[in-house]
Amino acid sequence: MNDDFHRILYNYLTETGLSDNVAAYANLAILFVIALLLAYSLDLIIWKILRSVSVRIARKSKTNFDNFLVANRVPRYIAHIIPLSIMVELVPFAFIGFDYAEKIVLKFLNVLFVILTLYIVKSVFTSINDYLKTKPRFRDKPMGSYIQVFMIFAWVVGIFTIFAIITEIQVWKFFTALGAGSAVILLIFKDSILGLVASIQVSINDMVRIGDWISFDKFGADGDVIEISLATVKVQNFDKTITTIPTYALISDSFQNWRGMQESGGRRMKRALIISQNSIRFLSDADVEEFQKIQLIQPYLISRSEQINTYNTANNINKDLALNGRNLTNIGVFRKYVNDYLQSHSAVNKNMTLMVRQLAPTPQGIPLEVYAFSADKRWENYEYVMADIFDHLLAALPYFQLQVYEIPVPVATS
Repeated sequence: MNDDFHRILYNYLTETGLSDNVAAYANLAILFVIALLLAYSLDLIIWKILRSVSVRIARKSKTNFDNFLVANRVPRYIAHIIPLSIMVELVPFAFIGFDYAEKIVLKFLNVLFVILTLYIVKSVFTSINDYLKTKPRFRDKPMGSYIQVFMIFAWVVGIFTIFAIITEIQVWKFFTALGAGSAVILLIFKDSILGLVASIQVSINDMVRIGDWISFDKFGADGDVIEISLATVKVQNFDKTITTIPTYALISDSFQNWRGMQESGGRRMKRALIISQNSIRFLSDADVEEFQKIQLIQPYLISRSEQINTYNTANNINKDLALNGRNLTNIGVFRKYVNDYLQSHSAVNKNMTLMVRQLAPTPQGIPLEVYAFSADKRWENYEYVMADIFDHLLAALPYFQLQVYEIPVPVATS
């Protein structure tokens, strides 16, 4: 029947006075245009039907996955399948007598089929990725990396299939040639392969999640991870600039992830006051009596003084020289004061490590280090708490007759 219609159109064209050769080409053009118009019309009709159905399903559905399918044009790509299939069936009918051209057009349509399939797969997996991002369980997981890995393999298979269609060589022969050229392929796709391995290790070992605060000095990154892909990790720094880090650098180099601090009960404060050694001395009884006016350490001074006096009396210690026996020092009392002050501070987490320690002497003086944790982990509040604590401690030093070390400023002489 198809051949009869083809002959009827051809005979009609020849009867109008066209030569056989011109009639054949005109016949081909008319049938091909009819096939295109038919396919285009079906594409529009199918798309309108699918769009109407998909919108209704999306509105009635309780899940929003179908919304992502529509947003990523999955129904639109699916609507192309039937018209493209019809074109494949109509091409032999339109190209009767033009075998070589028919072969080229069929190859082109089959290549379009492969590309369309890849776009459908890509859109479906993009929709899955977008949907999983809305779930708290997957929000900080690098799902995009896995989808990129899958799409790389999908595109490789698709490209080989396209080559097989064009050259009419079986696909498995391309994979055989792939083994021979593996060294070149490894060189070309080195970054992608390293990124794939790194993405898997990062995910399995839970090294980095989206939303983590990381510091990576080598790349000048200090901020929140906003994207983890196959090849790169994007970090939004606190000055709102974006730093791009190769994914494999997270495996090969050292970086700092602050997630542990963010998930803990506090943020560490570790800062020292450098006390001038010339201001450190033993305390006399008059000094101890004066220091007892400081309410925070009054009970400590009373009990500690009684213990020291009892010991010195029992051992007949000659206290004409302050060095003899047991004594209180102003830096020791101050260290106790700082510890009690931190214990009473409402912004310090008492359930985490809290200590005031004296470090080894330096040429500048004696470092007295505060090691504690702020209960508020937000950066601006943390800085305020730490500044508030050290404001107080610096102002308290003179009451203990201590001084902070400062580099002497040379005095200009006239």
